[in-house]
Amino acid sequence: SPSGDPGKAEMGLAAVPGRQAAFRQGLAEAVRYGRAVRCPRIHLMAGRVPLGADRAAVAGEMETTFIENLRYAADLLAQEDMMGLVEPINSRITDPRYFLTTPHQAAAILEKVGRPNLKLQLDLFHCQIMDGNLSGNLETYFPLIGHIQIAQVPGRHEPDSPGELNFPYIFELLESLGYSGYVGCEYAPKGDTLEGLGWLHSYWESRGLQRGGTSKAPE
Repeated sequence: SPSGDPGKAEMGLAAVPGRQAAFRQGLAEAVRYGRAVRCPRIHLMAGRVPLGADRAAVAGEMETTFIENLRYAADLLAQEDMMGLVEPINSRITDPRYFLTTPHQAAAILEKVGRPNLKLQLDLFHCQIMDGNLSGNLETYFPLIGHIQIAQVPGRHEPDSPGELNFPYIFELLESLGYSGYVGCEYAPKGDTLEGLGWLHSYWESRGLQRGGTSKAPE
């Protein structure tokens, strides 16, 4: 969904009190785009804690607004056979003022919203920075996950770049859990984009697949 007014450094509107009308207008626009490109999932961006406000002081009002907007979005998206996604974004490196910061917070809000077509967009980069425990979090929140995104920590580059995360293990865990959706490459290539996809070719080969992820024909 649209991020809001760039002049005000907004990062989404779904949890921002007083911006409900703008959120609904932006959601309608996102649905039109989604329908045009046949994308059935819409990221409903929560937004930032207002500049100068204390996070704890405004948390209750922002959550109430978020829940109200998510219910509205879920009902609208259901008419289009679409899914809404909420993504926790780390507040330690990427965005100190973003409202939704952990999978635990997201799961609690999704439970309160109570709509089956709203899911968790779990970016493992943000999850590792805020909470770690990726295996446990993937297993715990797997029923809520509607989309996975990846990037190495802390550089936010390719999965095979130096960093904290063991992506071959993570990919195997996702397979064992039965994840069948897309994995979004939410990283900044260190160099050439295509050369940087060498990790994917290596992964396919390790799984007995040819380039493109298809099974190798028997000899």
